Amino acid sequence: MSAAARARRTLAADALCQQAYVDLGGPDTGCCLLAVGGYGRGELAPHSDLDVVLVHADDVEIGELAEQLWYPVWDAGHRLDHSVRSASEMAKAAADDLRVAMGLLDLRHLAGDQNLTLKLRTTLLAAWRRDARRRLPELATMREQRHRIAGELAHAAVPDVKEAQGGLRDAGILGALQMTWLVDASWPDLERTRQELLDVRDQVQTLAGRASDRIVPEMWGQLAGRLGLVDAGAVQVHVRELGRRITHLSRLTWRRVDHVLARPQSVRGARRPELVRAARGVAVSRGEVVLDRSAGPAADPVLLLRAAAVAAERSLELAPATAARLARESASLPEPWPEEARSLLVRLLAAGRGLLSVWETLEETGALHLVLPEWAQLRALPHASVIHRFTVDRHVIETCIEASALIRDVSRPDLLMVAALLHDIGKGSTGDHSVVGEPVARAVATRLGFASSDVEVVALLVRRHLLLSETATTRDPEDPTTVAAVAALLPGPEHVDLLLALTEADARATAQKAWTSWRASLVRDLAARVRHSLACVPGEDPEQSGPADRVVTTPGASDRVVVEVSRVDDGSRVRVVAHDRLGLLADVAAALAMQRIQVRAARAWPHGGYGVSEWDTPEDQLDSRVLRERIRAAAEGRSDGRDRLARYAPVALAPVVVVQPSASQTATVLEVRTDDRLGVVHTVCAALSGLQLTVRSAHVSTLGPQAVDVFYVQELGAVPLTDLRAAAAAEAVRVALSA
Repeated sequence: MSAAARARRTLAADALCQQAYVDLGGPDTGCCLLAVGGYGRGELAPHSDLDVVLVHADDVEIGELAEQLWYPVWDAGHRLDHSVRSASEMAKAAADDLRVAMGLLDLRHLAGDQNLTLKLRTTLLAAWRRDARRRLPELATMREQRHRIAGELAHAAVPDVKEAQGGLRDAGILGALQMTWLVDASWPDLERTRQELLDVRDQVQTLAGRASDRIVPEMWGQLAGRLGLVDAGAVQVHVRELGRRITHLSRLTWRRVDHVLARPQSVRGARRPELVRAARGVAVSRGEVVLDRSAGPAADPVLLLRAAAVAAERSLELAPATAARLARESASLPEPWPEEARSLLVRLLAAGRGLLSVWETLEETGALHLVLPEWAQLRALPHASVIHRFTVDRHVIETCIEASALIRDVSRPDLLMVAALLHDIGKGSTGDHSVVGEPVARAVATRLGFASSDVEVVALLVRRHLLLSETATTRDPEDPTTVAAVAALLPGPEHVDLLLALTEADARATAQKAWTSWRASLVRDLAARVRHSLACVPGEDPEQSGPADRVVTTPGASDRVVVEVSRVDDGSRVRVVAHDRLGLLADVAAALAMQRIQVRAARAWPHGGYGVSEWDTPEDQLDSRVLRERIRAAAEGRSDGRDRLARYAPVALAPVVVVQPSASQTATVLEVRTDDRLGVVHTVCAALSGLQLTVRSAHVSTLGPQAVDVFYVQELGAVPLTDLRAAAAAEAVRVALSA
């Protein structure tokens, strides 16, 4: 079967065409018969057309041969896609029509003048390489248009093994890209994958009895025995895995093409690729995230997650060789995970569309097993419901992507993202997947190092992720009994917000009709009613002084600022003590941001007449002397960080600034949710000091990709803000963060 059968069909077709050429007196010079396209590659399926071209030199007349040659082939029952062209017409057709050019890249000599065939091949390949930079954008557009029409081989209900994304057409394009000499597309397992997909196409055409490449639902079971697989489910997994592999290789190659095309043609590649440091142990080279020269996977178990998060957040490729090396050499993460690992996983999940390609690379290289071994039971798993447009694993990733756009709506985006990842984890087992998935989610969240209370929230979200949608569409949301029944299952308003965000993300990832405006209004109305029934008054602000067990060293007479830098388990802590004044916190934050120091968490409080602040950062190699001088200059007003601070990253989602009116009796509390990026604390504090407001206490934390910062703000007289001033402060912060 398979390759041997294709070879036999090709040899038989070759013999027929060659005999017809000889019988009709085809000349030995100045004319040749060529096989092109799939026939040129020797890959005839049971019902393939024979793609042939009769070519003659410009000064040669071939007479009746051009008309009579095809009849013996037709009489033998073959379908022909044929043409007759001069050599110059061949070159022009390839230059004018990209599809023709692609087909001619695989031309193969059948009969006639072999020297003419060799000359044509040389001319056409030279033109393809010469014009590659101009033609590849057009090829990319054609490919994207085809994908929109044919869908994805890995997920389409009725997949087309040739035209769909990840199909044979994409595999053929990889060969064409390799011929440009611009990129290396010689992936080791591409040919094996392509041959297996050709085997599938052969059986599909045999079952269909015609030249069809679409697998209709009833074919899955029929294909099982023909492909040596146990049942229809195994066939689906097999075919969709082949499609995923070709999609993965195609995407990686096209990323490399994009990088080459973006580089001026006059720029020659360096012998050693430039490495731009992106994080500890991680660098960027030629549009791919790789390890820097100092990285040691065996000594840094978090390195895989760090590289993956950088790649996803920057919409770059995680280099497959890097992922494969990390899969082989990385030390196992300790259990429970350290905070840095957990935060990096959340950042990866919340990266938006950049997650998809990175997760795919982790899967294809086996590195994902180090992060989430439970994922294996979801891989390529078909959904039982036809409403789903993706397999279970892809649906989960799409849910994470949708949830990443909703993190401003919840106070705990880290719990939302992990619940999105685990909400269908039970579908790999028998039984109600929500019930089965709950203990799995609890075990995973515990392993990730979440506090026990957070573990229970994740488990609850997985267990109840269908609660709002099912209740809203089958019960009356205005009935108090309905609201009470839902409220009895949810501990508080924050759980309602998390569940609502997960419900929306899950529905949007399922299908367009799964989250219509009607359904959305029902679910949101029910959530609002449940939230109201569970509403509670926020608690009083935390202690105003620093932790009791920390001694504060105040500046001496000769030194106006104290800066202490100490190592902690997963980074460094910087403490700053200075005479308290308006804008002090903003200036210290600016000094840190100008040093490109990421703030993971911070706290500020008054101590007598001094302002004390502590800043935790993942950086473990701070230059203490430089840092002290920069902070002292900022704290003493000798450095105007507000004007010099550059913007390091664009805002991905609009910031949310909320006034919590009942959270404190002595200050006005602003809760700020925005992208976690350099300069956030400085931007907020500078906006407040611009209104002559002081920050009495700041509580800064990072939850995955989102900064969730709480500022206790007072007027200069140490009193809370009026409603009007509070609204103005919130708007000023919102505008500053959006600028």
